[in-house]
Amino acid sequence: MAGTSRKYPMLRRSRAMWGSRRVWQPRLVFWAGALGIGVISVLFAVLADRAQELFQLMTGDAGGWRFYLPLAITPLGFVLCAWLAQTFFPGSQGSGIPQAIAARHLRDDEDRSHILSLKLVAGKIMLTIVGLFCGASIGREGPTVQVGASLMLQAARWGGMVQARGLILAGSAAGIAAAFNTPLAGIVFAIEEMGRTYEARTNGLVLTAVILAGLASLGLLGNYTYFGVARDTISFAAEWPLVLACGIIGGGFGALFSLLALKATRRIRRWNTGQPLRRALIVAAICGLAVAVIGIASGGLTFGTGYVQARGAVEGTPLPWFFFAEKFLAGLLSMISGIPGGIFAPSLAVGAGIGSSLGLLFGASTGVAALLGMAGYFAGVVQAPMTAFVIILEMTGNHDNVIALMLASMLGYGTARMISHEPLYHALSRVFIAEAIRRRRAEAGPGQV
Repeated sequence: MAGTSRKYPMLRRSRAMWGSRRVWQPRLVFWAGALGIGVISVLFAVLADRAQELFQLMTGDAGGWRFYLPLAITPLGFVLCAWLAQTFFPGSQGSGIPQAIAARHLRDDEDRSHILSLKLVAGKIMLTIVGLFCGASIGREGPTVQVGASLMLQAARWGGMVQARGLILAGSAAGIAAAFNTPLAGIVFAIEEMGRTYEARTNGLVLTAVILAGLASLGLLGNYTYFGVARDTISFAAEWPLVLACGIIGGGFGALFSLLALKATRRIRRWNTGQPLRRALIVAAICGLAVAVIGIASGGLTFGTGYVQARGAVEGTPLPWFFFAEKFLAGLLSMISGIPGGIFAPSLAVGAGIGSSLGLLFGASTGVAALLGMAGYFAGVVQAPMTAFVIILEMTGNHDNVIALMLASMLGYGTARMISHEPLYHALSRVFIAEAIRRRRAEAGPGQV
């Protein structure tokens, strides 16, 4: 053996390198981080579902006095979440995806720590669950991206890894993959939405993180499709007008959501400047009360993520005509309220509602129409058409409709680009980048920057 090593010095160096702690420690920490993202994502999902179930048990059925409890619970819950987010967990507000995007653009680790940290992991999960317990129209998928990016960045610190931007990307992708059990969508999301300047050298990081997080999710929950299995197949000969309508109308409403969210967020931020905490709590209370009123008016359908309603539509149960408009408003108010929570699942519910209504109008299958509406609306909101159709394909387990979903997504994206030129997540990420710059200038003092 010694003779072999002397004869082949490259083999000796290779053995020494792979036996080195400096080589193995970062890899082990990275793998542990990816598995941790999968485990925490699953626990987050379970707790979020339990919070919604408790809200439904607490408020009871329509007609009883408990059905009107949201008029008190929801605004109080919004105020509590906004206060905790402002006071103890600054940087946890909103979806979490803008924070992860902003962190990739920031170069200083201290700046990143204000929006990606273990403290924010705890705060984001806790406040999202509290929001769902109070009836907020939010999702857990966007928050899971911030959680995944935070965990992976912390793993990088522990493991002494220097590829911070690539690791944030990998953690974000792993979060999406574990949240929906959609590994392909996690990878596409990382390329299309998170990394507009995607670097090929991060391929290994992203793939490894998605695989390990996915394995952890599969080990705890088994293999499943988020919305069950869609059985219907789109017939282009008879249903091409429906594809066009869902893509264009869905994309138009998605762009409107994005436009209203950005304008409202900017105006609220300007108004909050004088008394940030007090005015933030006033906004949260007003938004919470409005969400409660909409929820009661809709018979309780707009509270929570909208998962049950969207899955019912995908499986063929028509939604009420105006469900999509009510859910649209509830989701918009929840987003601009300043509480932590995502827009992925509520957006899919709005899209399913648009598709269901158009399906009734065109005399088409509700399941098919819901899928197309989801693709068109979601692509319009986030302006990421590839992520839209891939995530819907994986969540419904039906690959027969791939061309129709691609077309609806592209139509939704094209329509949205004509109405709103700013992708929602990237526009919101600039807020966190600007805050980091202001913080740096304040620390440096006058004349130092």
